Amino acid sequence: MTNLATDAKQPLSLIYLDANATTQVLPQAAAAALVTMETLFGNPSSSHVTGLQAKQIMDKARQQAKQIVGAGEGTIIFTSGATEGIQTAILSALVAAKKTLDKDADYCLLYGATEHKAVPESLKHWNEILEINAEVKEIPVDRMGRLDMDFIAKEVPNALIICTMAVNNETGVYQDMNLLDRTIRTNNANTAWMVDCVQALGKTDLDLSQTSIDYAPFSGHKLYAPKGIGFMYVRKNAPFTAVIAGGGQEGGLRSGTENLPGLAALSAIFSMLLGESESCFASVATLHLFRQQMVSSLTQAFPEIVFNHSIENSVATTINFAIPGFSSKEIMDLFDAANVRVSSGSACSSKVTRSFVLDAMGLPAWQSESAIRMSFGPAMTQELVDTACSRIISVAQALQQNCLIIDTNSMAENTRADKTELDGLVQFKVGGNCSWLYVDQKTKSAIFIDPLPEVADRLQTILTCQELDLVAVIDTHGHADHDSCRVSIVESCLAEQQTDALGWPDNTQTTKINGNEYQYLTLGDKWLVKVATPGHTDDSISLLLCEPVTDATASLQVHYAFCGDLILMASLGRTNFSTSSAPEMYSSLQSLHTLIGNNSLVCPSHDYNNEFTTSIATELSRNSLLAQVINNEMNSAAFSLQKAKMDTHIIDESGSEIMCGALIGTCNKITVLDYDSASLAKALKQSNPMKLIDIREPHEYALQHDDRFNINVPLTRLVQFIQAQQDKQQELVLICRSGSRSQIAAQALGRLGFENVGHLKGGYALHQY
Repeated sequence: MTNLATDAKQPLSLIYLDANATTQVLPQAAAAALVTMETLFGNPSSSHVTGLQAKQIMDKARQQAKQIVGAGEGTIIFTSGATEGIQTAILSALVAAKKTLDKDADYCLLYGATEHKAVPESLKHWNEILEINAEVKEIPVDRMGRLDMDFIAKEVPNALIICTMAVNNETGVYQDMNLLDRTIRTNNANTAWMVDCVQALGKTDLDLSQTSIDYAPFSGHKLYAPKGIGFMYVRKNAPFTAVIAGGGQEGGLRSGTENLPGLAALSAIFSMLLGESESCFASVATLHLFRQQMVSSLTQAFPEIVFNHSIENSVATTINFAIPGFSSKEIMDLFDAANVRVSSGSACSSKVTRSFVLDAMGLPAWQSESAIRMSFGPAMTQELVDTACSRIISVAQALQQNCLIIDTNSMAENTRADKTELDGLVQFKVGGNCSWLYVDQKTKSAIFIDPLPEVADRLQTILTCQELDLVAVIDTHGHADHDSCRVSIVESCLAEQQTDALGWPDNTQTTKINGNEYQYLTLGDKWLVKVATPGHTDDSISLLLCEPVTDATASLQVHYAFCGDLILMASLGRTNFSTSSAPEMYSSLQSLHTLIGNNSLVCPSHDYNNEFTTSIATELSRNSLLAQVINNEMNSAAFSLQKAKMDTHIIDESGSEIMCGALIGTCNKITVLDYDSASLAKALKQSNPMKLIDIREPHEYALQHDDRFNINVPLTRLVQFIQAQQDKQQELVLICRSGSRSQIAAQALGRLGFENVGHLKGGYALHQY
């Protein structure tokens, strides 16, 4: 592996900052579990000596748990984890409540808006199963993540159960338990109260017997024990219904053979917490110092960083932040490249693109969509913190080197010659929308096509850092459903420029091509030719980046055709707007084909299926309507009739009405060769020289990469690579962090005729060379 940030030739050590999701099993806990599997393996329910030895382990763990959480006369029940504890608590409360329900009364089930999803889903589940049919209500929180006490006071008199959490898993925010206790019991002395204490264990002092909490679930794997072991506190005389019936283990409260290895490991962790054995756990005061050190490094690295929670109102082991201009995924990928593990929120919601916790707190949408969580446990060390802080700085330097952030405190340093120069075409994607930036490094000039507001700030950063002159910002058509951000970009970068309504500059030059006159801009040694292609809208244009025209009768050599919504992947732009015209689209398709031919790359303003680019040749093979137009097998009237029918079904493959054109052709996935480490090594020995390509973004690649994958073609530059790579027989193998981006890129290449493309399945995550 290569680490360009530090010039190290060894793989970067792992810095794990996702302890709120899970933790490694400490050696002491693993050793204790191993002993029970190898020598003290008895069944705690057996009456012989081996069973009695096992029971002693279980009894010791129970007493330790009672001491740690301050259980008093309450009961400790061992479970498989917090989710089981949550089920048991809710079922117990609702079964008891059902016996006393008044048919004429209205009841509710309360839970905090920032609770782990296991809580509301369990409430809904048992509410339906038990046919209680109470209203499940969400308790609001303020911008600090604190529960609304007035709401609780109003609603809790009719609540059968109220569920809160001691410490939030995404933000580390803790609740005022004494205030909660008073508010709940002043207004309802008898309602059941469950508190999720998973993130509190080992991070805050607990004395549950001094509260009126009825149930409190805990999970071992959040504090260095194995997965599959947990426990719950049940207050004395709180109603209880067993979720699991059977052999009567746990005094009949939770049947099933006890998880003795898990209990032994948990006991080892308890011994360290209680000071009964040598501990590697830092004090709470030290943990606060660790967090402050990391917060300082983050602030130094990213001056515009926004923290999504109050440092004063959260446990010391959690930091939740957002960096303006970057999505959660971008930052996660970047830290992963530096071998630092962070998350975007709850591991149980890893496929969700925004944080419901931050939404509930009323934070702006961009913070929710960009949230990053760093979390560590009490076994954190000063050495790991120092390394983490160093990596944070390296991550920021990689972004600065690639002109994605600028340190305003040292502008001169950011404009040094050591930054990576940008040259050629860059594709920005936001959902299914595309913006295109073309840079000519020799003349330090750039154009921006189909601007998206989400990338406007990034554009400005790139222009400043690269010291580029923005020649034009151009829309390919007027948008029927939203205003373009072009005007705001022009005001900040091109205030004096006079343009038409779409941003094409006045006083441009003209040339004749095939007997027709066209306007063009000069961009370095290329031309950008403007072509009217109405149809989708009456003002639609296409912009052709091509070689200069030296002979008006020669074929135009077009590298990229930015055609807006005229031609989309497996589709054509919709023509059912008030400014649309299907007959004009018919003519535009034919005239554009005449200019760009079959093989020029088409760069539309939308890409809903991660195909990046296409060509008319590719579209002819799957878009029968386009083929009939290009081949003159259909006249304008027939096209208009068929297009009108298609425009009544503007959907994508998932059935969502988001496309700017009806899906006509197929977006089937292309089969590509999946390599693993062994098969790639074999192929490298047997095959002609392969190109091994890392397709992560340059800032990820700069932090660490496999020396064999010494070509970097980021997805944002994939279209340029396709245009430049003329040999479609060349064997290509792509790699990324997890294998998902490399597979998408390989499929895109396959669609465009690259015949020998594969990728490393699992990426760097599974194959470290």
